Amino acid sequence: MNVKVKQRIPLKIKRMGINGEGIGFYKKTLVFVEGALAGEDVYCQITDVKRNFAQARLLTINKSSPYRVQPSCSIYEICGGCQIMHLRYDQQLVYKDDVIRQAMKKFKPQGYELYDIRPTIGMDNPWHYRAKLQFQTRYFGGSVKSGLYQQDSHRLVSLTDCLVQDELTQAIVNRITQLLDKYHLPIYNERKIAGIRTVMIRKGQASNHIQLIFITSKILDLDDVIAELTQKFPQIKTVAFNLNTSKSSAIYGDKTTILWGEETITEEVLHYSFELSPRAFYQLNPKQTNRLYSEVAKALDISPSDRLIDAYCGVGTIGFIFADKVAEVRGMDIIPEAIADAKENAKKLGFKNTFYEVGKAEEIIAHWYQMGYCANALIVDPPRTGLDDKLLKTILDIQPEKMVYVSCNASTLARDLVTLATVYKIDYIQSVDMFPHTARVEAVVKLQKRNEDKNE
Repeated sequence: MNVKVKQRIPLKIKRMGINGEGIGFYKKTLVFVEGALAGEDVYCQITDVKRNFAQARLLTINKSSPYRVQPSCSIYEICGGCQIMHLRYDQQLVYKDDVIRQAMKKFKPQGYELYDIRPTIGMDNPWHYRAKLQFQTRYFGGSVKSGLYQQDSHRLVSLTDCLVQDELTQAIVNRITQLLDKYHLPIYNERKIAGIRTVMIRKGQASNHIQLIFITSKILDLDDVIAELTQKFPQIKTVAFNLNTSKSSAIYGDKTTILWGEETITEEVLHYSFELSPRAFYQLNPKQTNRLYSEVAKALDISPSDRLIDAYCGVGTIGFIFADKVAEVRGMDIIPEAIADAKENAKKLGFKNTFYEVGKAEEIIAHWYQMGYCANALIVDPPRTGLDDKLLKTILDIQPEKMVYVSCNASTLARDLVTLATVYKIDYIQSVDMFPHTARVEAVVKLQKRNEDKNE
């Protein structure tokens, strides 16, 4: 390597990486600089040297990008929850297109040079869009604080006015933090104290109803806190409790119990409404979810005779788009509460051609096919880790004619397309900005089985 730790170097930033950092070359050494933008000339200090690259801290900007803006958030550089708020919003969308191109170039799935990568669909108002929060609680400075861990650390950053968080959920977590102090409830400490670890709050955009979960490492009496909260915020419809005694970084324990209120809240997307239990997965940005699901609907050319599998189905939301237009929809999810919601939602919507099962997609789909079931359409919406190897193999074995891949990680998407492109033609990739001011990219990919006779 041509650099060493603490060395100060000038650097021209050529592009931005998948985590929003600036990238340049110093004497053929690849250097990553957090906070730098493409086109800038910077002066930076090397903080870490790896085998193939180095990391550096931004010291000064000698030539600034015309797209650099002053972040609206006063703790932007401390928090780390957003990575690209210093980049003008229209250029954030351009950056996200490039993230997908970079991922494709790195993994090189078949024909990637010719992929139709369409411009990212942004938001008209990219603020206060997150309808769900999961804030850690810790005791420091003489009082309880709630917020997020600073990036790559266990240092909690107190958040009381997050600019990307829904304002009602932020107000509720602020009040919860005050009440935890007021009633002297124990706050979790990794070393010795059992108590409240995390607070989850979710708002149904359509109903304005709130559900919340207290995640704790011991059973607590929360009656006084619940009474004050529900009196001040009548929008709260569900209060739940989750016991997590694990020392791991997992947020939730196995069982969630309703302490007060209703089992579910109502949400809407496109032309239908559905119920959400506290643990069930749903997109964090309800406004953009309508756009995302509209793109899924466009990408999957369905017909009345189609049999559709909705892998990683959650509460059934994506599959419901097609349920009244196809012969059958089947889905699976590893969270039992989500599958219970999916079944109940399908019943309320009047669908009699849906079937849902608890389990891993790679195991359930293989089992269905062993039992003689056959589908010709597939939707996958996996977590950031992408598709399981076993599921990829199953897809290549069953080869449904048409497929839509909804991805929240460009790198694992490109990795999975290396396998899928051996059987499928990638028609296009349409990204939707679900997380403005962050480096995260959400994309809808349309795939069609290759016609070997036509050598496609």
